[in-house]
Amino acid sequence: MIDAAQIIESSTGILFVTLDSLRHDVAHRALEEGRTPRLARLLPGGQWERRQTPGTFTLPAHMAFFSGFLPKLPQPKQPTRLWECRPPAFKEVPPETFVFDAPNLLDGLALHDYRTVCVGGVTYFSAETPLGSVLPTMFHEAHWRPEFCSPDIDSTRHQVDQALAIAEQYDGRRPLFLFLNVSATHVPHGHYLGCSEDSAASQAAALAYADAHLGLLLDGLTAKRRWLVIMCADHGDAYGDDGYHGRGIAHPVVWNVPFAAWVHG
Repeated sequence: MIDAAQIIESSTGILFVTLDSLRHDVAHRALEEGRTPRLARLLPGGQWERRQTPGTFTLPAHMAFFSGFLPKLPQPKQPTRLWECRPPAFKEVPPETFVFDAPNLLDGLALHDYRTVCVGGVTYFSAETPLGSVLPTMFHEAHWRPEFCSPDIDSTRHQVDQALAIAEQYDGRRPLFLFLNVSATHVPHGHYLGCSEDSAASQAAALAYADAHLGLLLDGLTAKRRWLVIMCADHGDAYGDDGYHGRGIAHPVVWNVPFAAWVHG
């Protein structure tokens, strides 16, 4: 069990990575086939948990995450939540859960002197449109450039370089909540197989590409201090499964996402 309340009270760094649109079956198969060796060494027990997302596309999923609702196990009994908005007086919260007395996690962490920083990926983090400004404006600072987005074949490298530069900037100055939305696993990703068509196979190739860079990110962050790491997908994506395509739909490949949380360093 992770004692998130103690971790935050001790000003431990928090890294939250969402692998955008990554299906659980794709992540699990890539792990089993040895295509994500860095993640295999990092994940607790060398495995992803299969969980179910609270939202079927990027915006509602992340709004839920930042409100305290991370993906849940597909079973009646749930583990202790990492964080939760202050509940009504009649509800008891386990002492390990970080309770934030604010409308969202980011404002709650700010009350504990955390600097909240977003390294965006998909265009919901671009601030290019009114809707694309909702999520990034929740942070103290947000970074997005076109090369962070999925059409760029080296997007994860660019994002990790930015994240490491941010961590270096704030190292030793104040605790950091560093959020990274990895866009490589979001369509389009057919270019990782040299084609224009997106598929479960090309998403696996995108994840295999991102694996090495995510390993470098964790190595760079944890070389100096301890971090709480949360890594999951926000939702999955359908590529013709039962005739369905895309996201924002109630299909198991969209609901079921990979999840992992651990203390590293």
